[in-house]
Amino acid sequence: MTGFVEAVVSGRMSEVRSALAGLDEPARRALGDELVADVRRRRDAWWWQGEAATLAVAAVGTLSTPTKVAALLGRRSVWLSGVDAAPVVDVARERGVTWLADVAYKLADRLPRDRMLAGWRFVAGLLLAGKAPPPTGDDFVRGWAAAQGWPGPHGTRLPTVDRLRADPFLDALLPRLFEVDGVGTELARGDGAGSDALPKALAALAAEGRLDRAALLNGVLGRLLRGDRPGALRPFLALHDLLAPTPDEVAVRSNAYLRLLTDGPGPVARTAQRTLREAGDAAEPEALCEAARTVLARPEKALVRAQLTWLDRLARRHPEQAPEIGAVLAVAANHPDAGLRERALALAARHGHRPEAVATVAEPRDDLPPPLSAPAAPPPIADVDELVEEVAATPRGLWPASVLERVMDGLLRLGTRDRDRLEVALAPVLRRERVAEYEHIWARSDPSFEIDRLLLFVARIGDATRRRDGWASTLATAGGGPAAVASGRPAPMWLYRLRLAEAGQRLDGRDDPGLLSAPTSATGAVEPRVLYERLAALGDRPYWRWDYTQALLRLPAGVDEPLAARAEALGTPGGVELAAWLRGGGVPAPVQEVVTVGRRDRSGRHDWSYDQLPERRRLVALTPPADVDDRFGLLTVRPAAIGRRIFDAGHLWPAVLPGHRGVVAAHVLAEVATAAQEDDAGPGAVLPALAECTGAGGPALDLALAYGLCARHEADRVAALDAVLMLAAAGDLDAPGVGGHLGELGAQGQVILTRAVTPLRDALAAGARLSVWRLLAAALPPLLAAPTPPRGTPDLLALAAEAATATGVRIEVPGLADVVARGGGSRLVAEARRLTAALAA
Repeated sequence: MTGFVEAVVSGRMSEVRSALAGLDEPARRALGDELVADVRRRRDAWWWQGEAATLAVAAVGTLSTPTKVAALLGRRSVWLSGVDAAPVVDVARERGVTWLADVAYKLADRLPRDRMLAGWRFVAGLLLAGKAPPPTGDDFVRGWAAAQGWPGPHGTRLPTVDRLRADPFLDALLPRLFEVDGVGTELARGDGAGSDALPKALAALAAEGRLDRAALLNGVLGRLLRGDRPGALRPFLALHDLLAPTPDEVAVRSNAYLRLLTDGPGPVARTAQRTLREAGDAAEPEALCEAARTVLARPEKALVRAQLTWLDRLARRHPEQAPEIGAVLAVAANHPDAGLRERALALAARHGHRPEAVATVAEPRDDLPPPLSAPAAPPPIADVDELVEEVAATPRGLWPASVLERVMDGLLRLGTRDRDRLEVALAPVLRRERVAEYEHIWARSDPSFEIDRLLLFVARIGDATRRRDGWASTLATAGGGPAAVASGRPAPMWLYRLRLAEAGQRLDGRDDPGLLSAPTSATGAVEPRVLYERLAALGDRPYWRWDYTQALLRLPAGVDEPLAARAEALGTPGGVELAAWLRGGGVPAPVQEVVTVGRRDRSGRHDWSYDQLPERRRLVALTPPADVDDRFGLLTVRPAAIGRRIFDAGHLWPAVLPGHRGVVAAHVLAEVATAAQEDDAGPGAVLPALAECTGAGGPALDLALAYGLCARHEADRVAALDAVLMLAAAGDLDAPGVGGHLGELGAQGQVILTRAVTPLRDALAAGARLSVWRLLAAALPPLLAAPTPPRGTPDLLALAAEAATATGVRIEVPGLADVVARGGGSRLVAEARRLTAALAA
């Protein structure tokens, strides 16, 4: 390695610049070739701020084209955050380079979103040096938006309005600000003085004529009409309010406001409603009434309440249209909220409308379609092309259990029969997807990353000897079972790792028959008959230990003596083991105990994350029966303190024990709880998979559903709703158990109770009437007994009244009479009276 390359690697900027001074082009290009070769050799090295800045100077000073420079600086290992473009510009001028703008354009296209945000200032510096127009791609625009909240290169911070006024990119990028999805999240970060700094600056520039006010208003409405995440829309709502559109401006855009009123998310609809109402007669009465019919059916109570008031005033101002407006008011007579229903009927009657009462037929049961049996697992992968297509279609690190099993099985069969052809087809896909270009620490525990190593081994990419040694080490430390090596990590994930390490060793063999544990059901289950047939086909060939262990764990619980006798008659070790398993009934049921854990210990004076953790969490401990040797560690769960989480692929766990819902639920419960208590996104996705499995659920499943119903993100709540409906349809839902945990969690402040209202209302609407009523009847007593019933309790009381009326089933609710006896006009008491009346009827 030359001294030049050593200086680059060490980040010695002055030495690199001195070495470049006075070099001719051939010498520069020779250094450039050596530099590129060295960077490629350092696959695991990272180039941080000082080293990355030096690398950028060396690249521009030695490489011959902008494509080569962008390829080098755009590598995943090169981090351009905080890199100043000035030294690069100086070196380019000394060399006479005129293509810095081309480097910037290529980097803007090449860098992924997170890297573009980190390196935006460097890319922008290259553009400014070349006086080139900015690219308008989504990621560059996001970087520009984020940069508005960054301090200057030397820690300075001009007022946002002054920086924007002088920004050379403003005119080109401002229209795109309203078109790029998610850019509002960057705007919402503010500039350190407030999250609305950029909206205020844009409004001020419009007021002084620097920006076109109409273009801003049109851009805001266009963004709101396209929609986005709530947090990404807040800055645009703030800008709208700062612009304060006049009645004339509203009138010419009334159609857009009406669309936002009917279809926009809650905050957007409220803004449109307020703007139209304050603008007077901006919208035609007929169009307004048509939009109101949709608004009055929306679940947002504040929005519906304001619409009722607006229509009431409109009917008073236009008495000739009062009957028609009264008919519109009557639309809210079917609203889920009883208070709004009563108000709507009263206003409709006041303005001359008399809706007919509709009788409700009560049925003391759920009205759900019969449950569907779990679909069969997809067939094995038949050829190399199909295997490569499956790998290419799966996002890195996001392997579903069914795909992971299918690909592992295909790799074993095809990788030991047609290795050369598989290598040729697979290698380009892995290189294009940058598989294992770097290894995150999670790769040490997540099977979704571990399988990448199998793919690279088959494609002969990387150090095969090191991978073989790693697999051998993993299997050698297994000892008597996964529990011996788990060291606090969940046993299901260790079983996956052992199977994958075992598969790595199998890839050195010939004509592998594939997995004995390949699922026959989409849940991951294996039919006992199919496993017997696979053992019979295997004959005297030895089976692989952890593959066979997983196959046994996937068998349904229960005794099957006839098949056990056939398995024993095979006379092979595998047949004998299968016979013993079938006669023993499979995995024994562990004891479930509900426990409450607190936060982990503080790790130091500045442990800021400690204060963000919930104070307590209700989890489930698993203990195997006294006479059972839990050699796999699957039946033992000792809940850890909050904050000591292990990031494992919980979505893979149901396929490990598909016949034991409660065991799997106990393993994933801590992660599901974070969806409700720490606002994590995604853990709830495991709940429908659990519902598709079989076996008793117990407290672990009930708690998981309670947490899922209170999850922060809608997708997780919908997943919990799907699981509730699937279990209810199959007759496997312990509604009082779920409700009891939901009530206790809400009363103790461990979850935000209001989040559960919508999925439970949706379950009621879907036909789970009796299940919802039994769930609520168990949830309400601890809530009503709390010193201060938490927010959401009146909503659950109202929903309980609807469910009780719909089913006609009377269930006593302890504490309800005490709330009614308090008297007063609070909504809690009013809804308690309504439920009492429903029970009396």
